[in-house]
Amino acid sequence: MQLVEFLSPHFGFVTDPTAWVALLTLVVLEIVLGIDNLIFISILTNKLPEAQRKPARRLGISAALVMRLVLLATISFIVGLTQPVFSVFGQDFSWRDIILIAGGLFLVWKATKEIHHTVDPIDHEDASASRVLQMSLGGAIFQILLLDLIFSIDSIITAVGMTDEIAIMYIAVIVAVSVMMLAATPLADFIARNPSIVMLALGFLLMIGMTLIADGMGYHVPKGYIYAAMGFSALVEGLNMLARNRRARREGR
Repeated sequence: MQLVEFLSPHFGFVTDPTAWVALLTLVVLEIVLGIDNLIFISILTNKLPEAQRKPARRLGISAALVMRLVLLATISFIVGLTQPVFSVFGQDFSWRDIILIAGGLFLVWKATKEIHHTVDPIDHEDASASRVLQMSLGGAIFQILLLDLIFSIDSIITAVGMTDEIAIMYIAVIVAVSVMMLAATPLADFIARNPSIVMLALGFLLMIGMTLIADGMGYHVPKGYIYAAMGFSALVEGLNMLARNRRARREGR
């Protein structure tokens, strides 16, 4: 009882069952929202030399955690980003909209560029190979931080819309980023081992980029539709991989 009384001024939600439901819901939501960020980090760090991949992932995800916590500390400023700053043809745009559109354009450009190199490897094989070897850790971290900022702002605004308890927001963000840290290397290794997954992941990034642009333009696409499409595509690709593996085993006999 004494412990609960001590914590209640700052963690009053510990005795409120609805707050625990909100916490669990927000943790799941933050983890799901982190998938976009994780896919981008996995693809980008796989272009680095082997020795730099794990440090880049850890540094990038750690930076995402720090960025989210800093944004939570300036919660009033983040909420203010949703206020309109100008209008175009009757459509209001806030700083959040501008950031989402810029991030979406960056994702579309990045995904399109990588798809082009993957689909047409002959013209770009030498140049692409040299770029992969020459890509610096700093360059990769800069791109990761850029997308961390975009996804962090969206994540924090989502958290604000879910609950008024700042402690719940902090806990949800820390748990979600911790899960990202644990899943980063297995996901990146899986993508590296399966070339067809790279194209699927790039397709996801392209779709996510277009969704960010649409959201910034005022056309909200429900996240459930996006993740349902991603899940269905992943299921189909999983069946293709299973069929290829069975075919390879039969031919090996």
